[in-house]
Amino acid sequence: MLAYPVELTPDGKFLMVTFPDIPEANSQGDSVEDALKMAADALETALDFYFDAGRPVPAPSKPKRGQHTVELRASVAAKVLLLNEMSSQKVRPSELARRLRVTRQEVNRLIDRRYTSKIDGIAGALKALGKTMEIRAV
Repeated sequence: MLAYPVELTPDGKFLMVTFPDIPEANSQGDSVEDALKMAADALETALDFYFDAGRPVPAPSKPKRGQHTVELRASVAAKVLLLNEMSSQKVRPSELARRLRVTRQEVNRLIDRRYTSKIDGIAGALKALGKTMEIRAV
């Protein structure tokens, strides 16, 4: 899973939330629990900047000792990995659609954070890029 370190900074009666790796993500909360909940929403929303622009999403850095992290939902993490692989290989959605023998719209849905995709579709897209998706329970 992709877990991003989060910084919680007291600001009066609130805790300000920022992500060192995703500067577009910020929020606040009344308590640590509330701030972390708000952080999860802010992180996923900020990813839209990357998805909409077709830019790779920065990988999470290693958290400092005792630092909180926010883990992306599995479906979003899979989409991030697909987007990043497409970017690193310079494969456009139309090219991936051709490889998969599907419409470009279907590929666009696979790399749209707001669209619910089946994990099999994302795994198939990664396979068309020469990668294998592994899922483990630990």
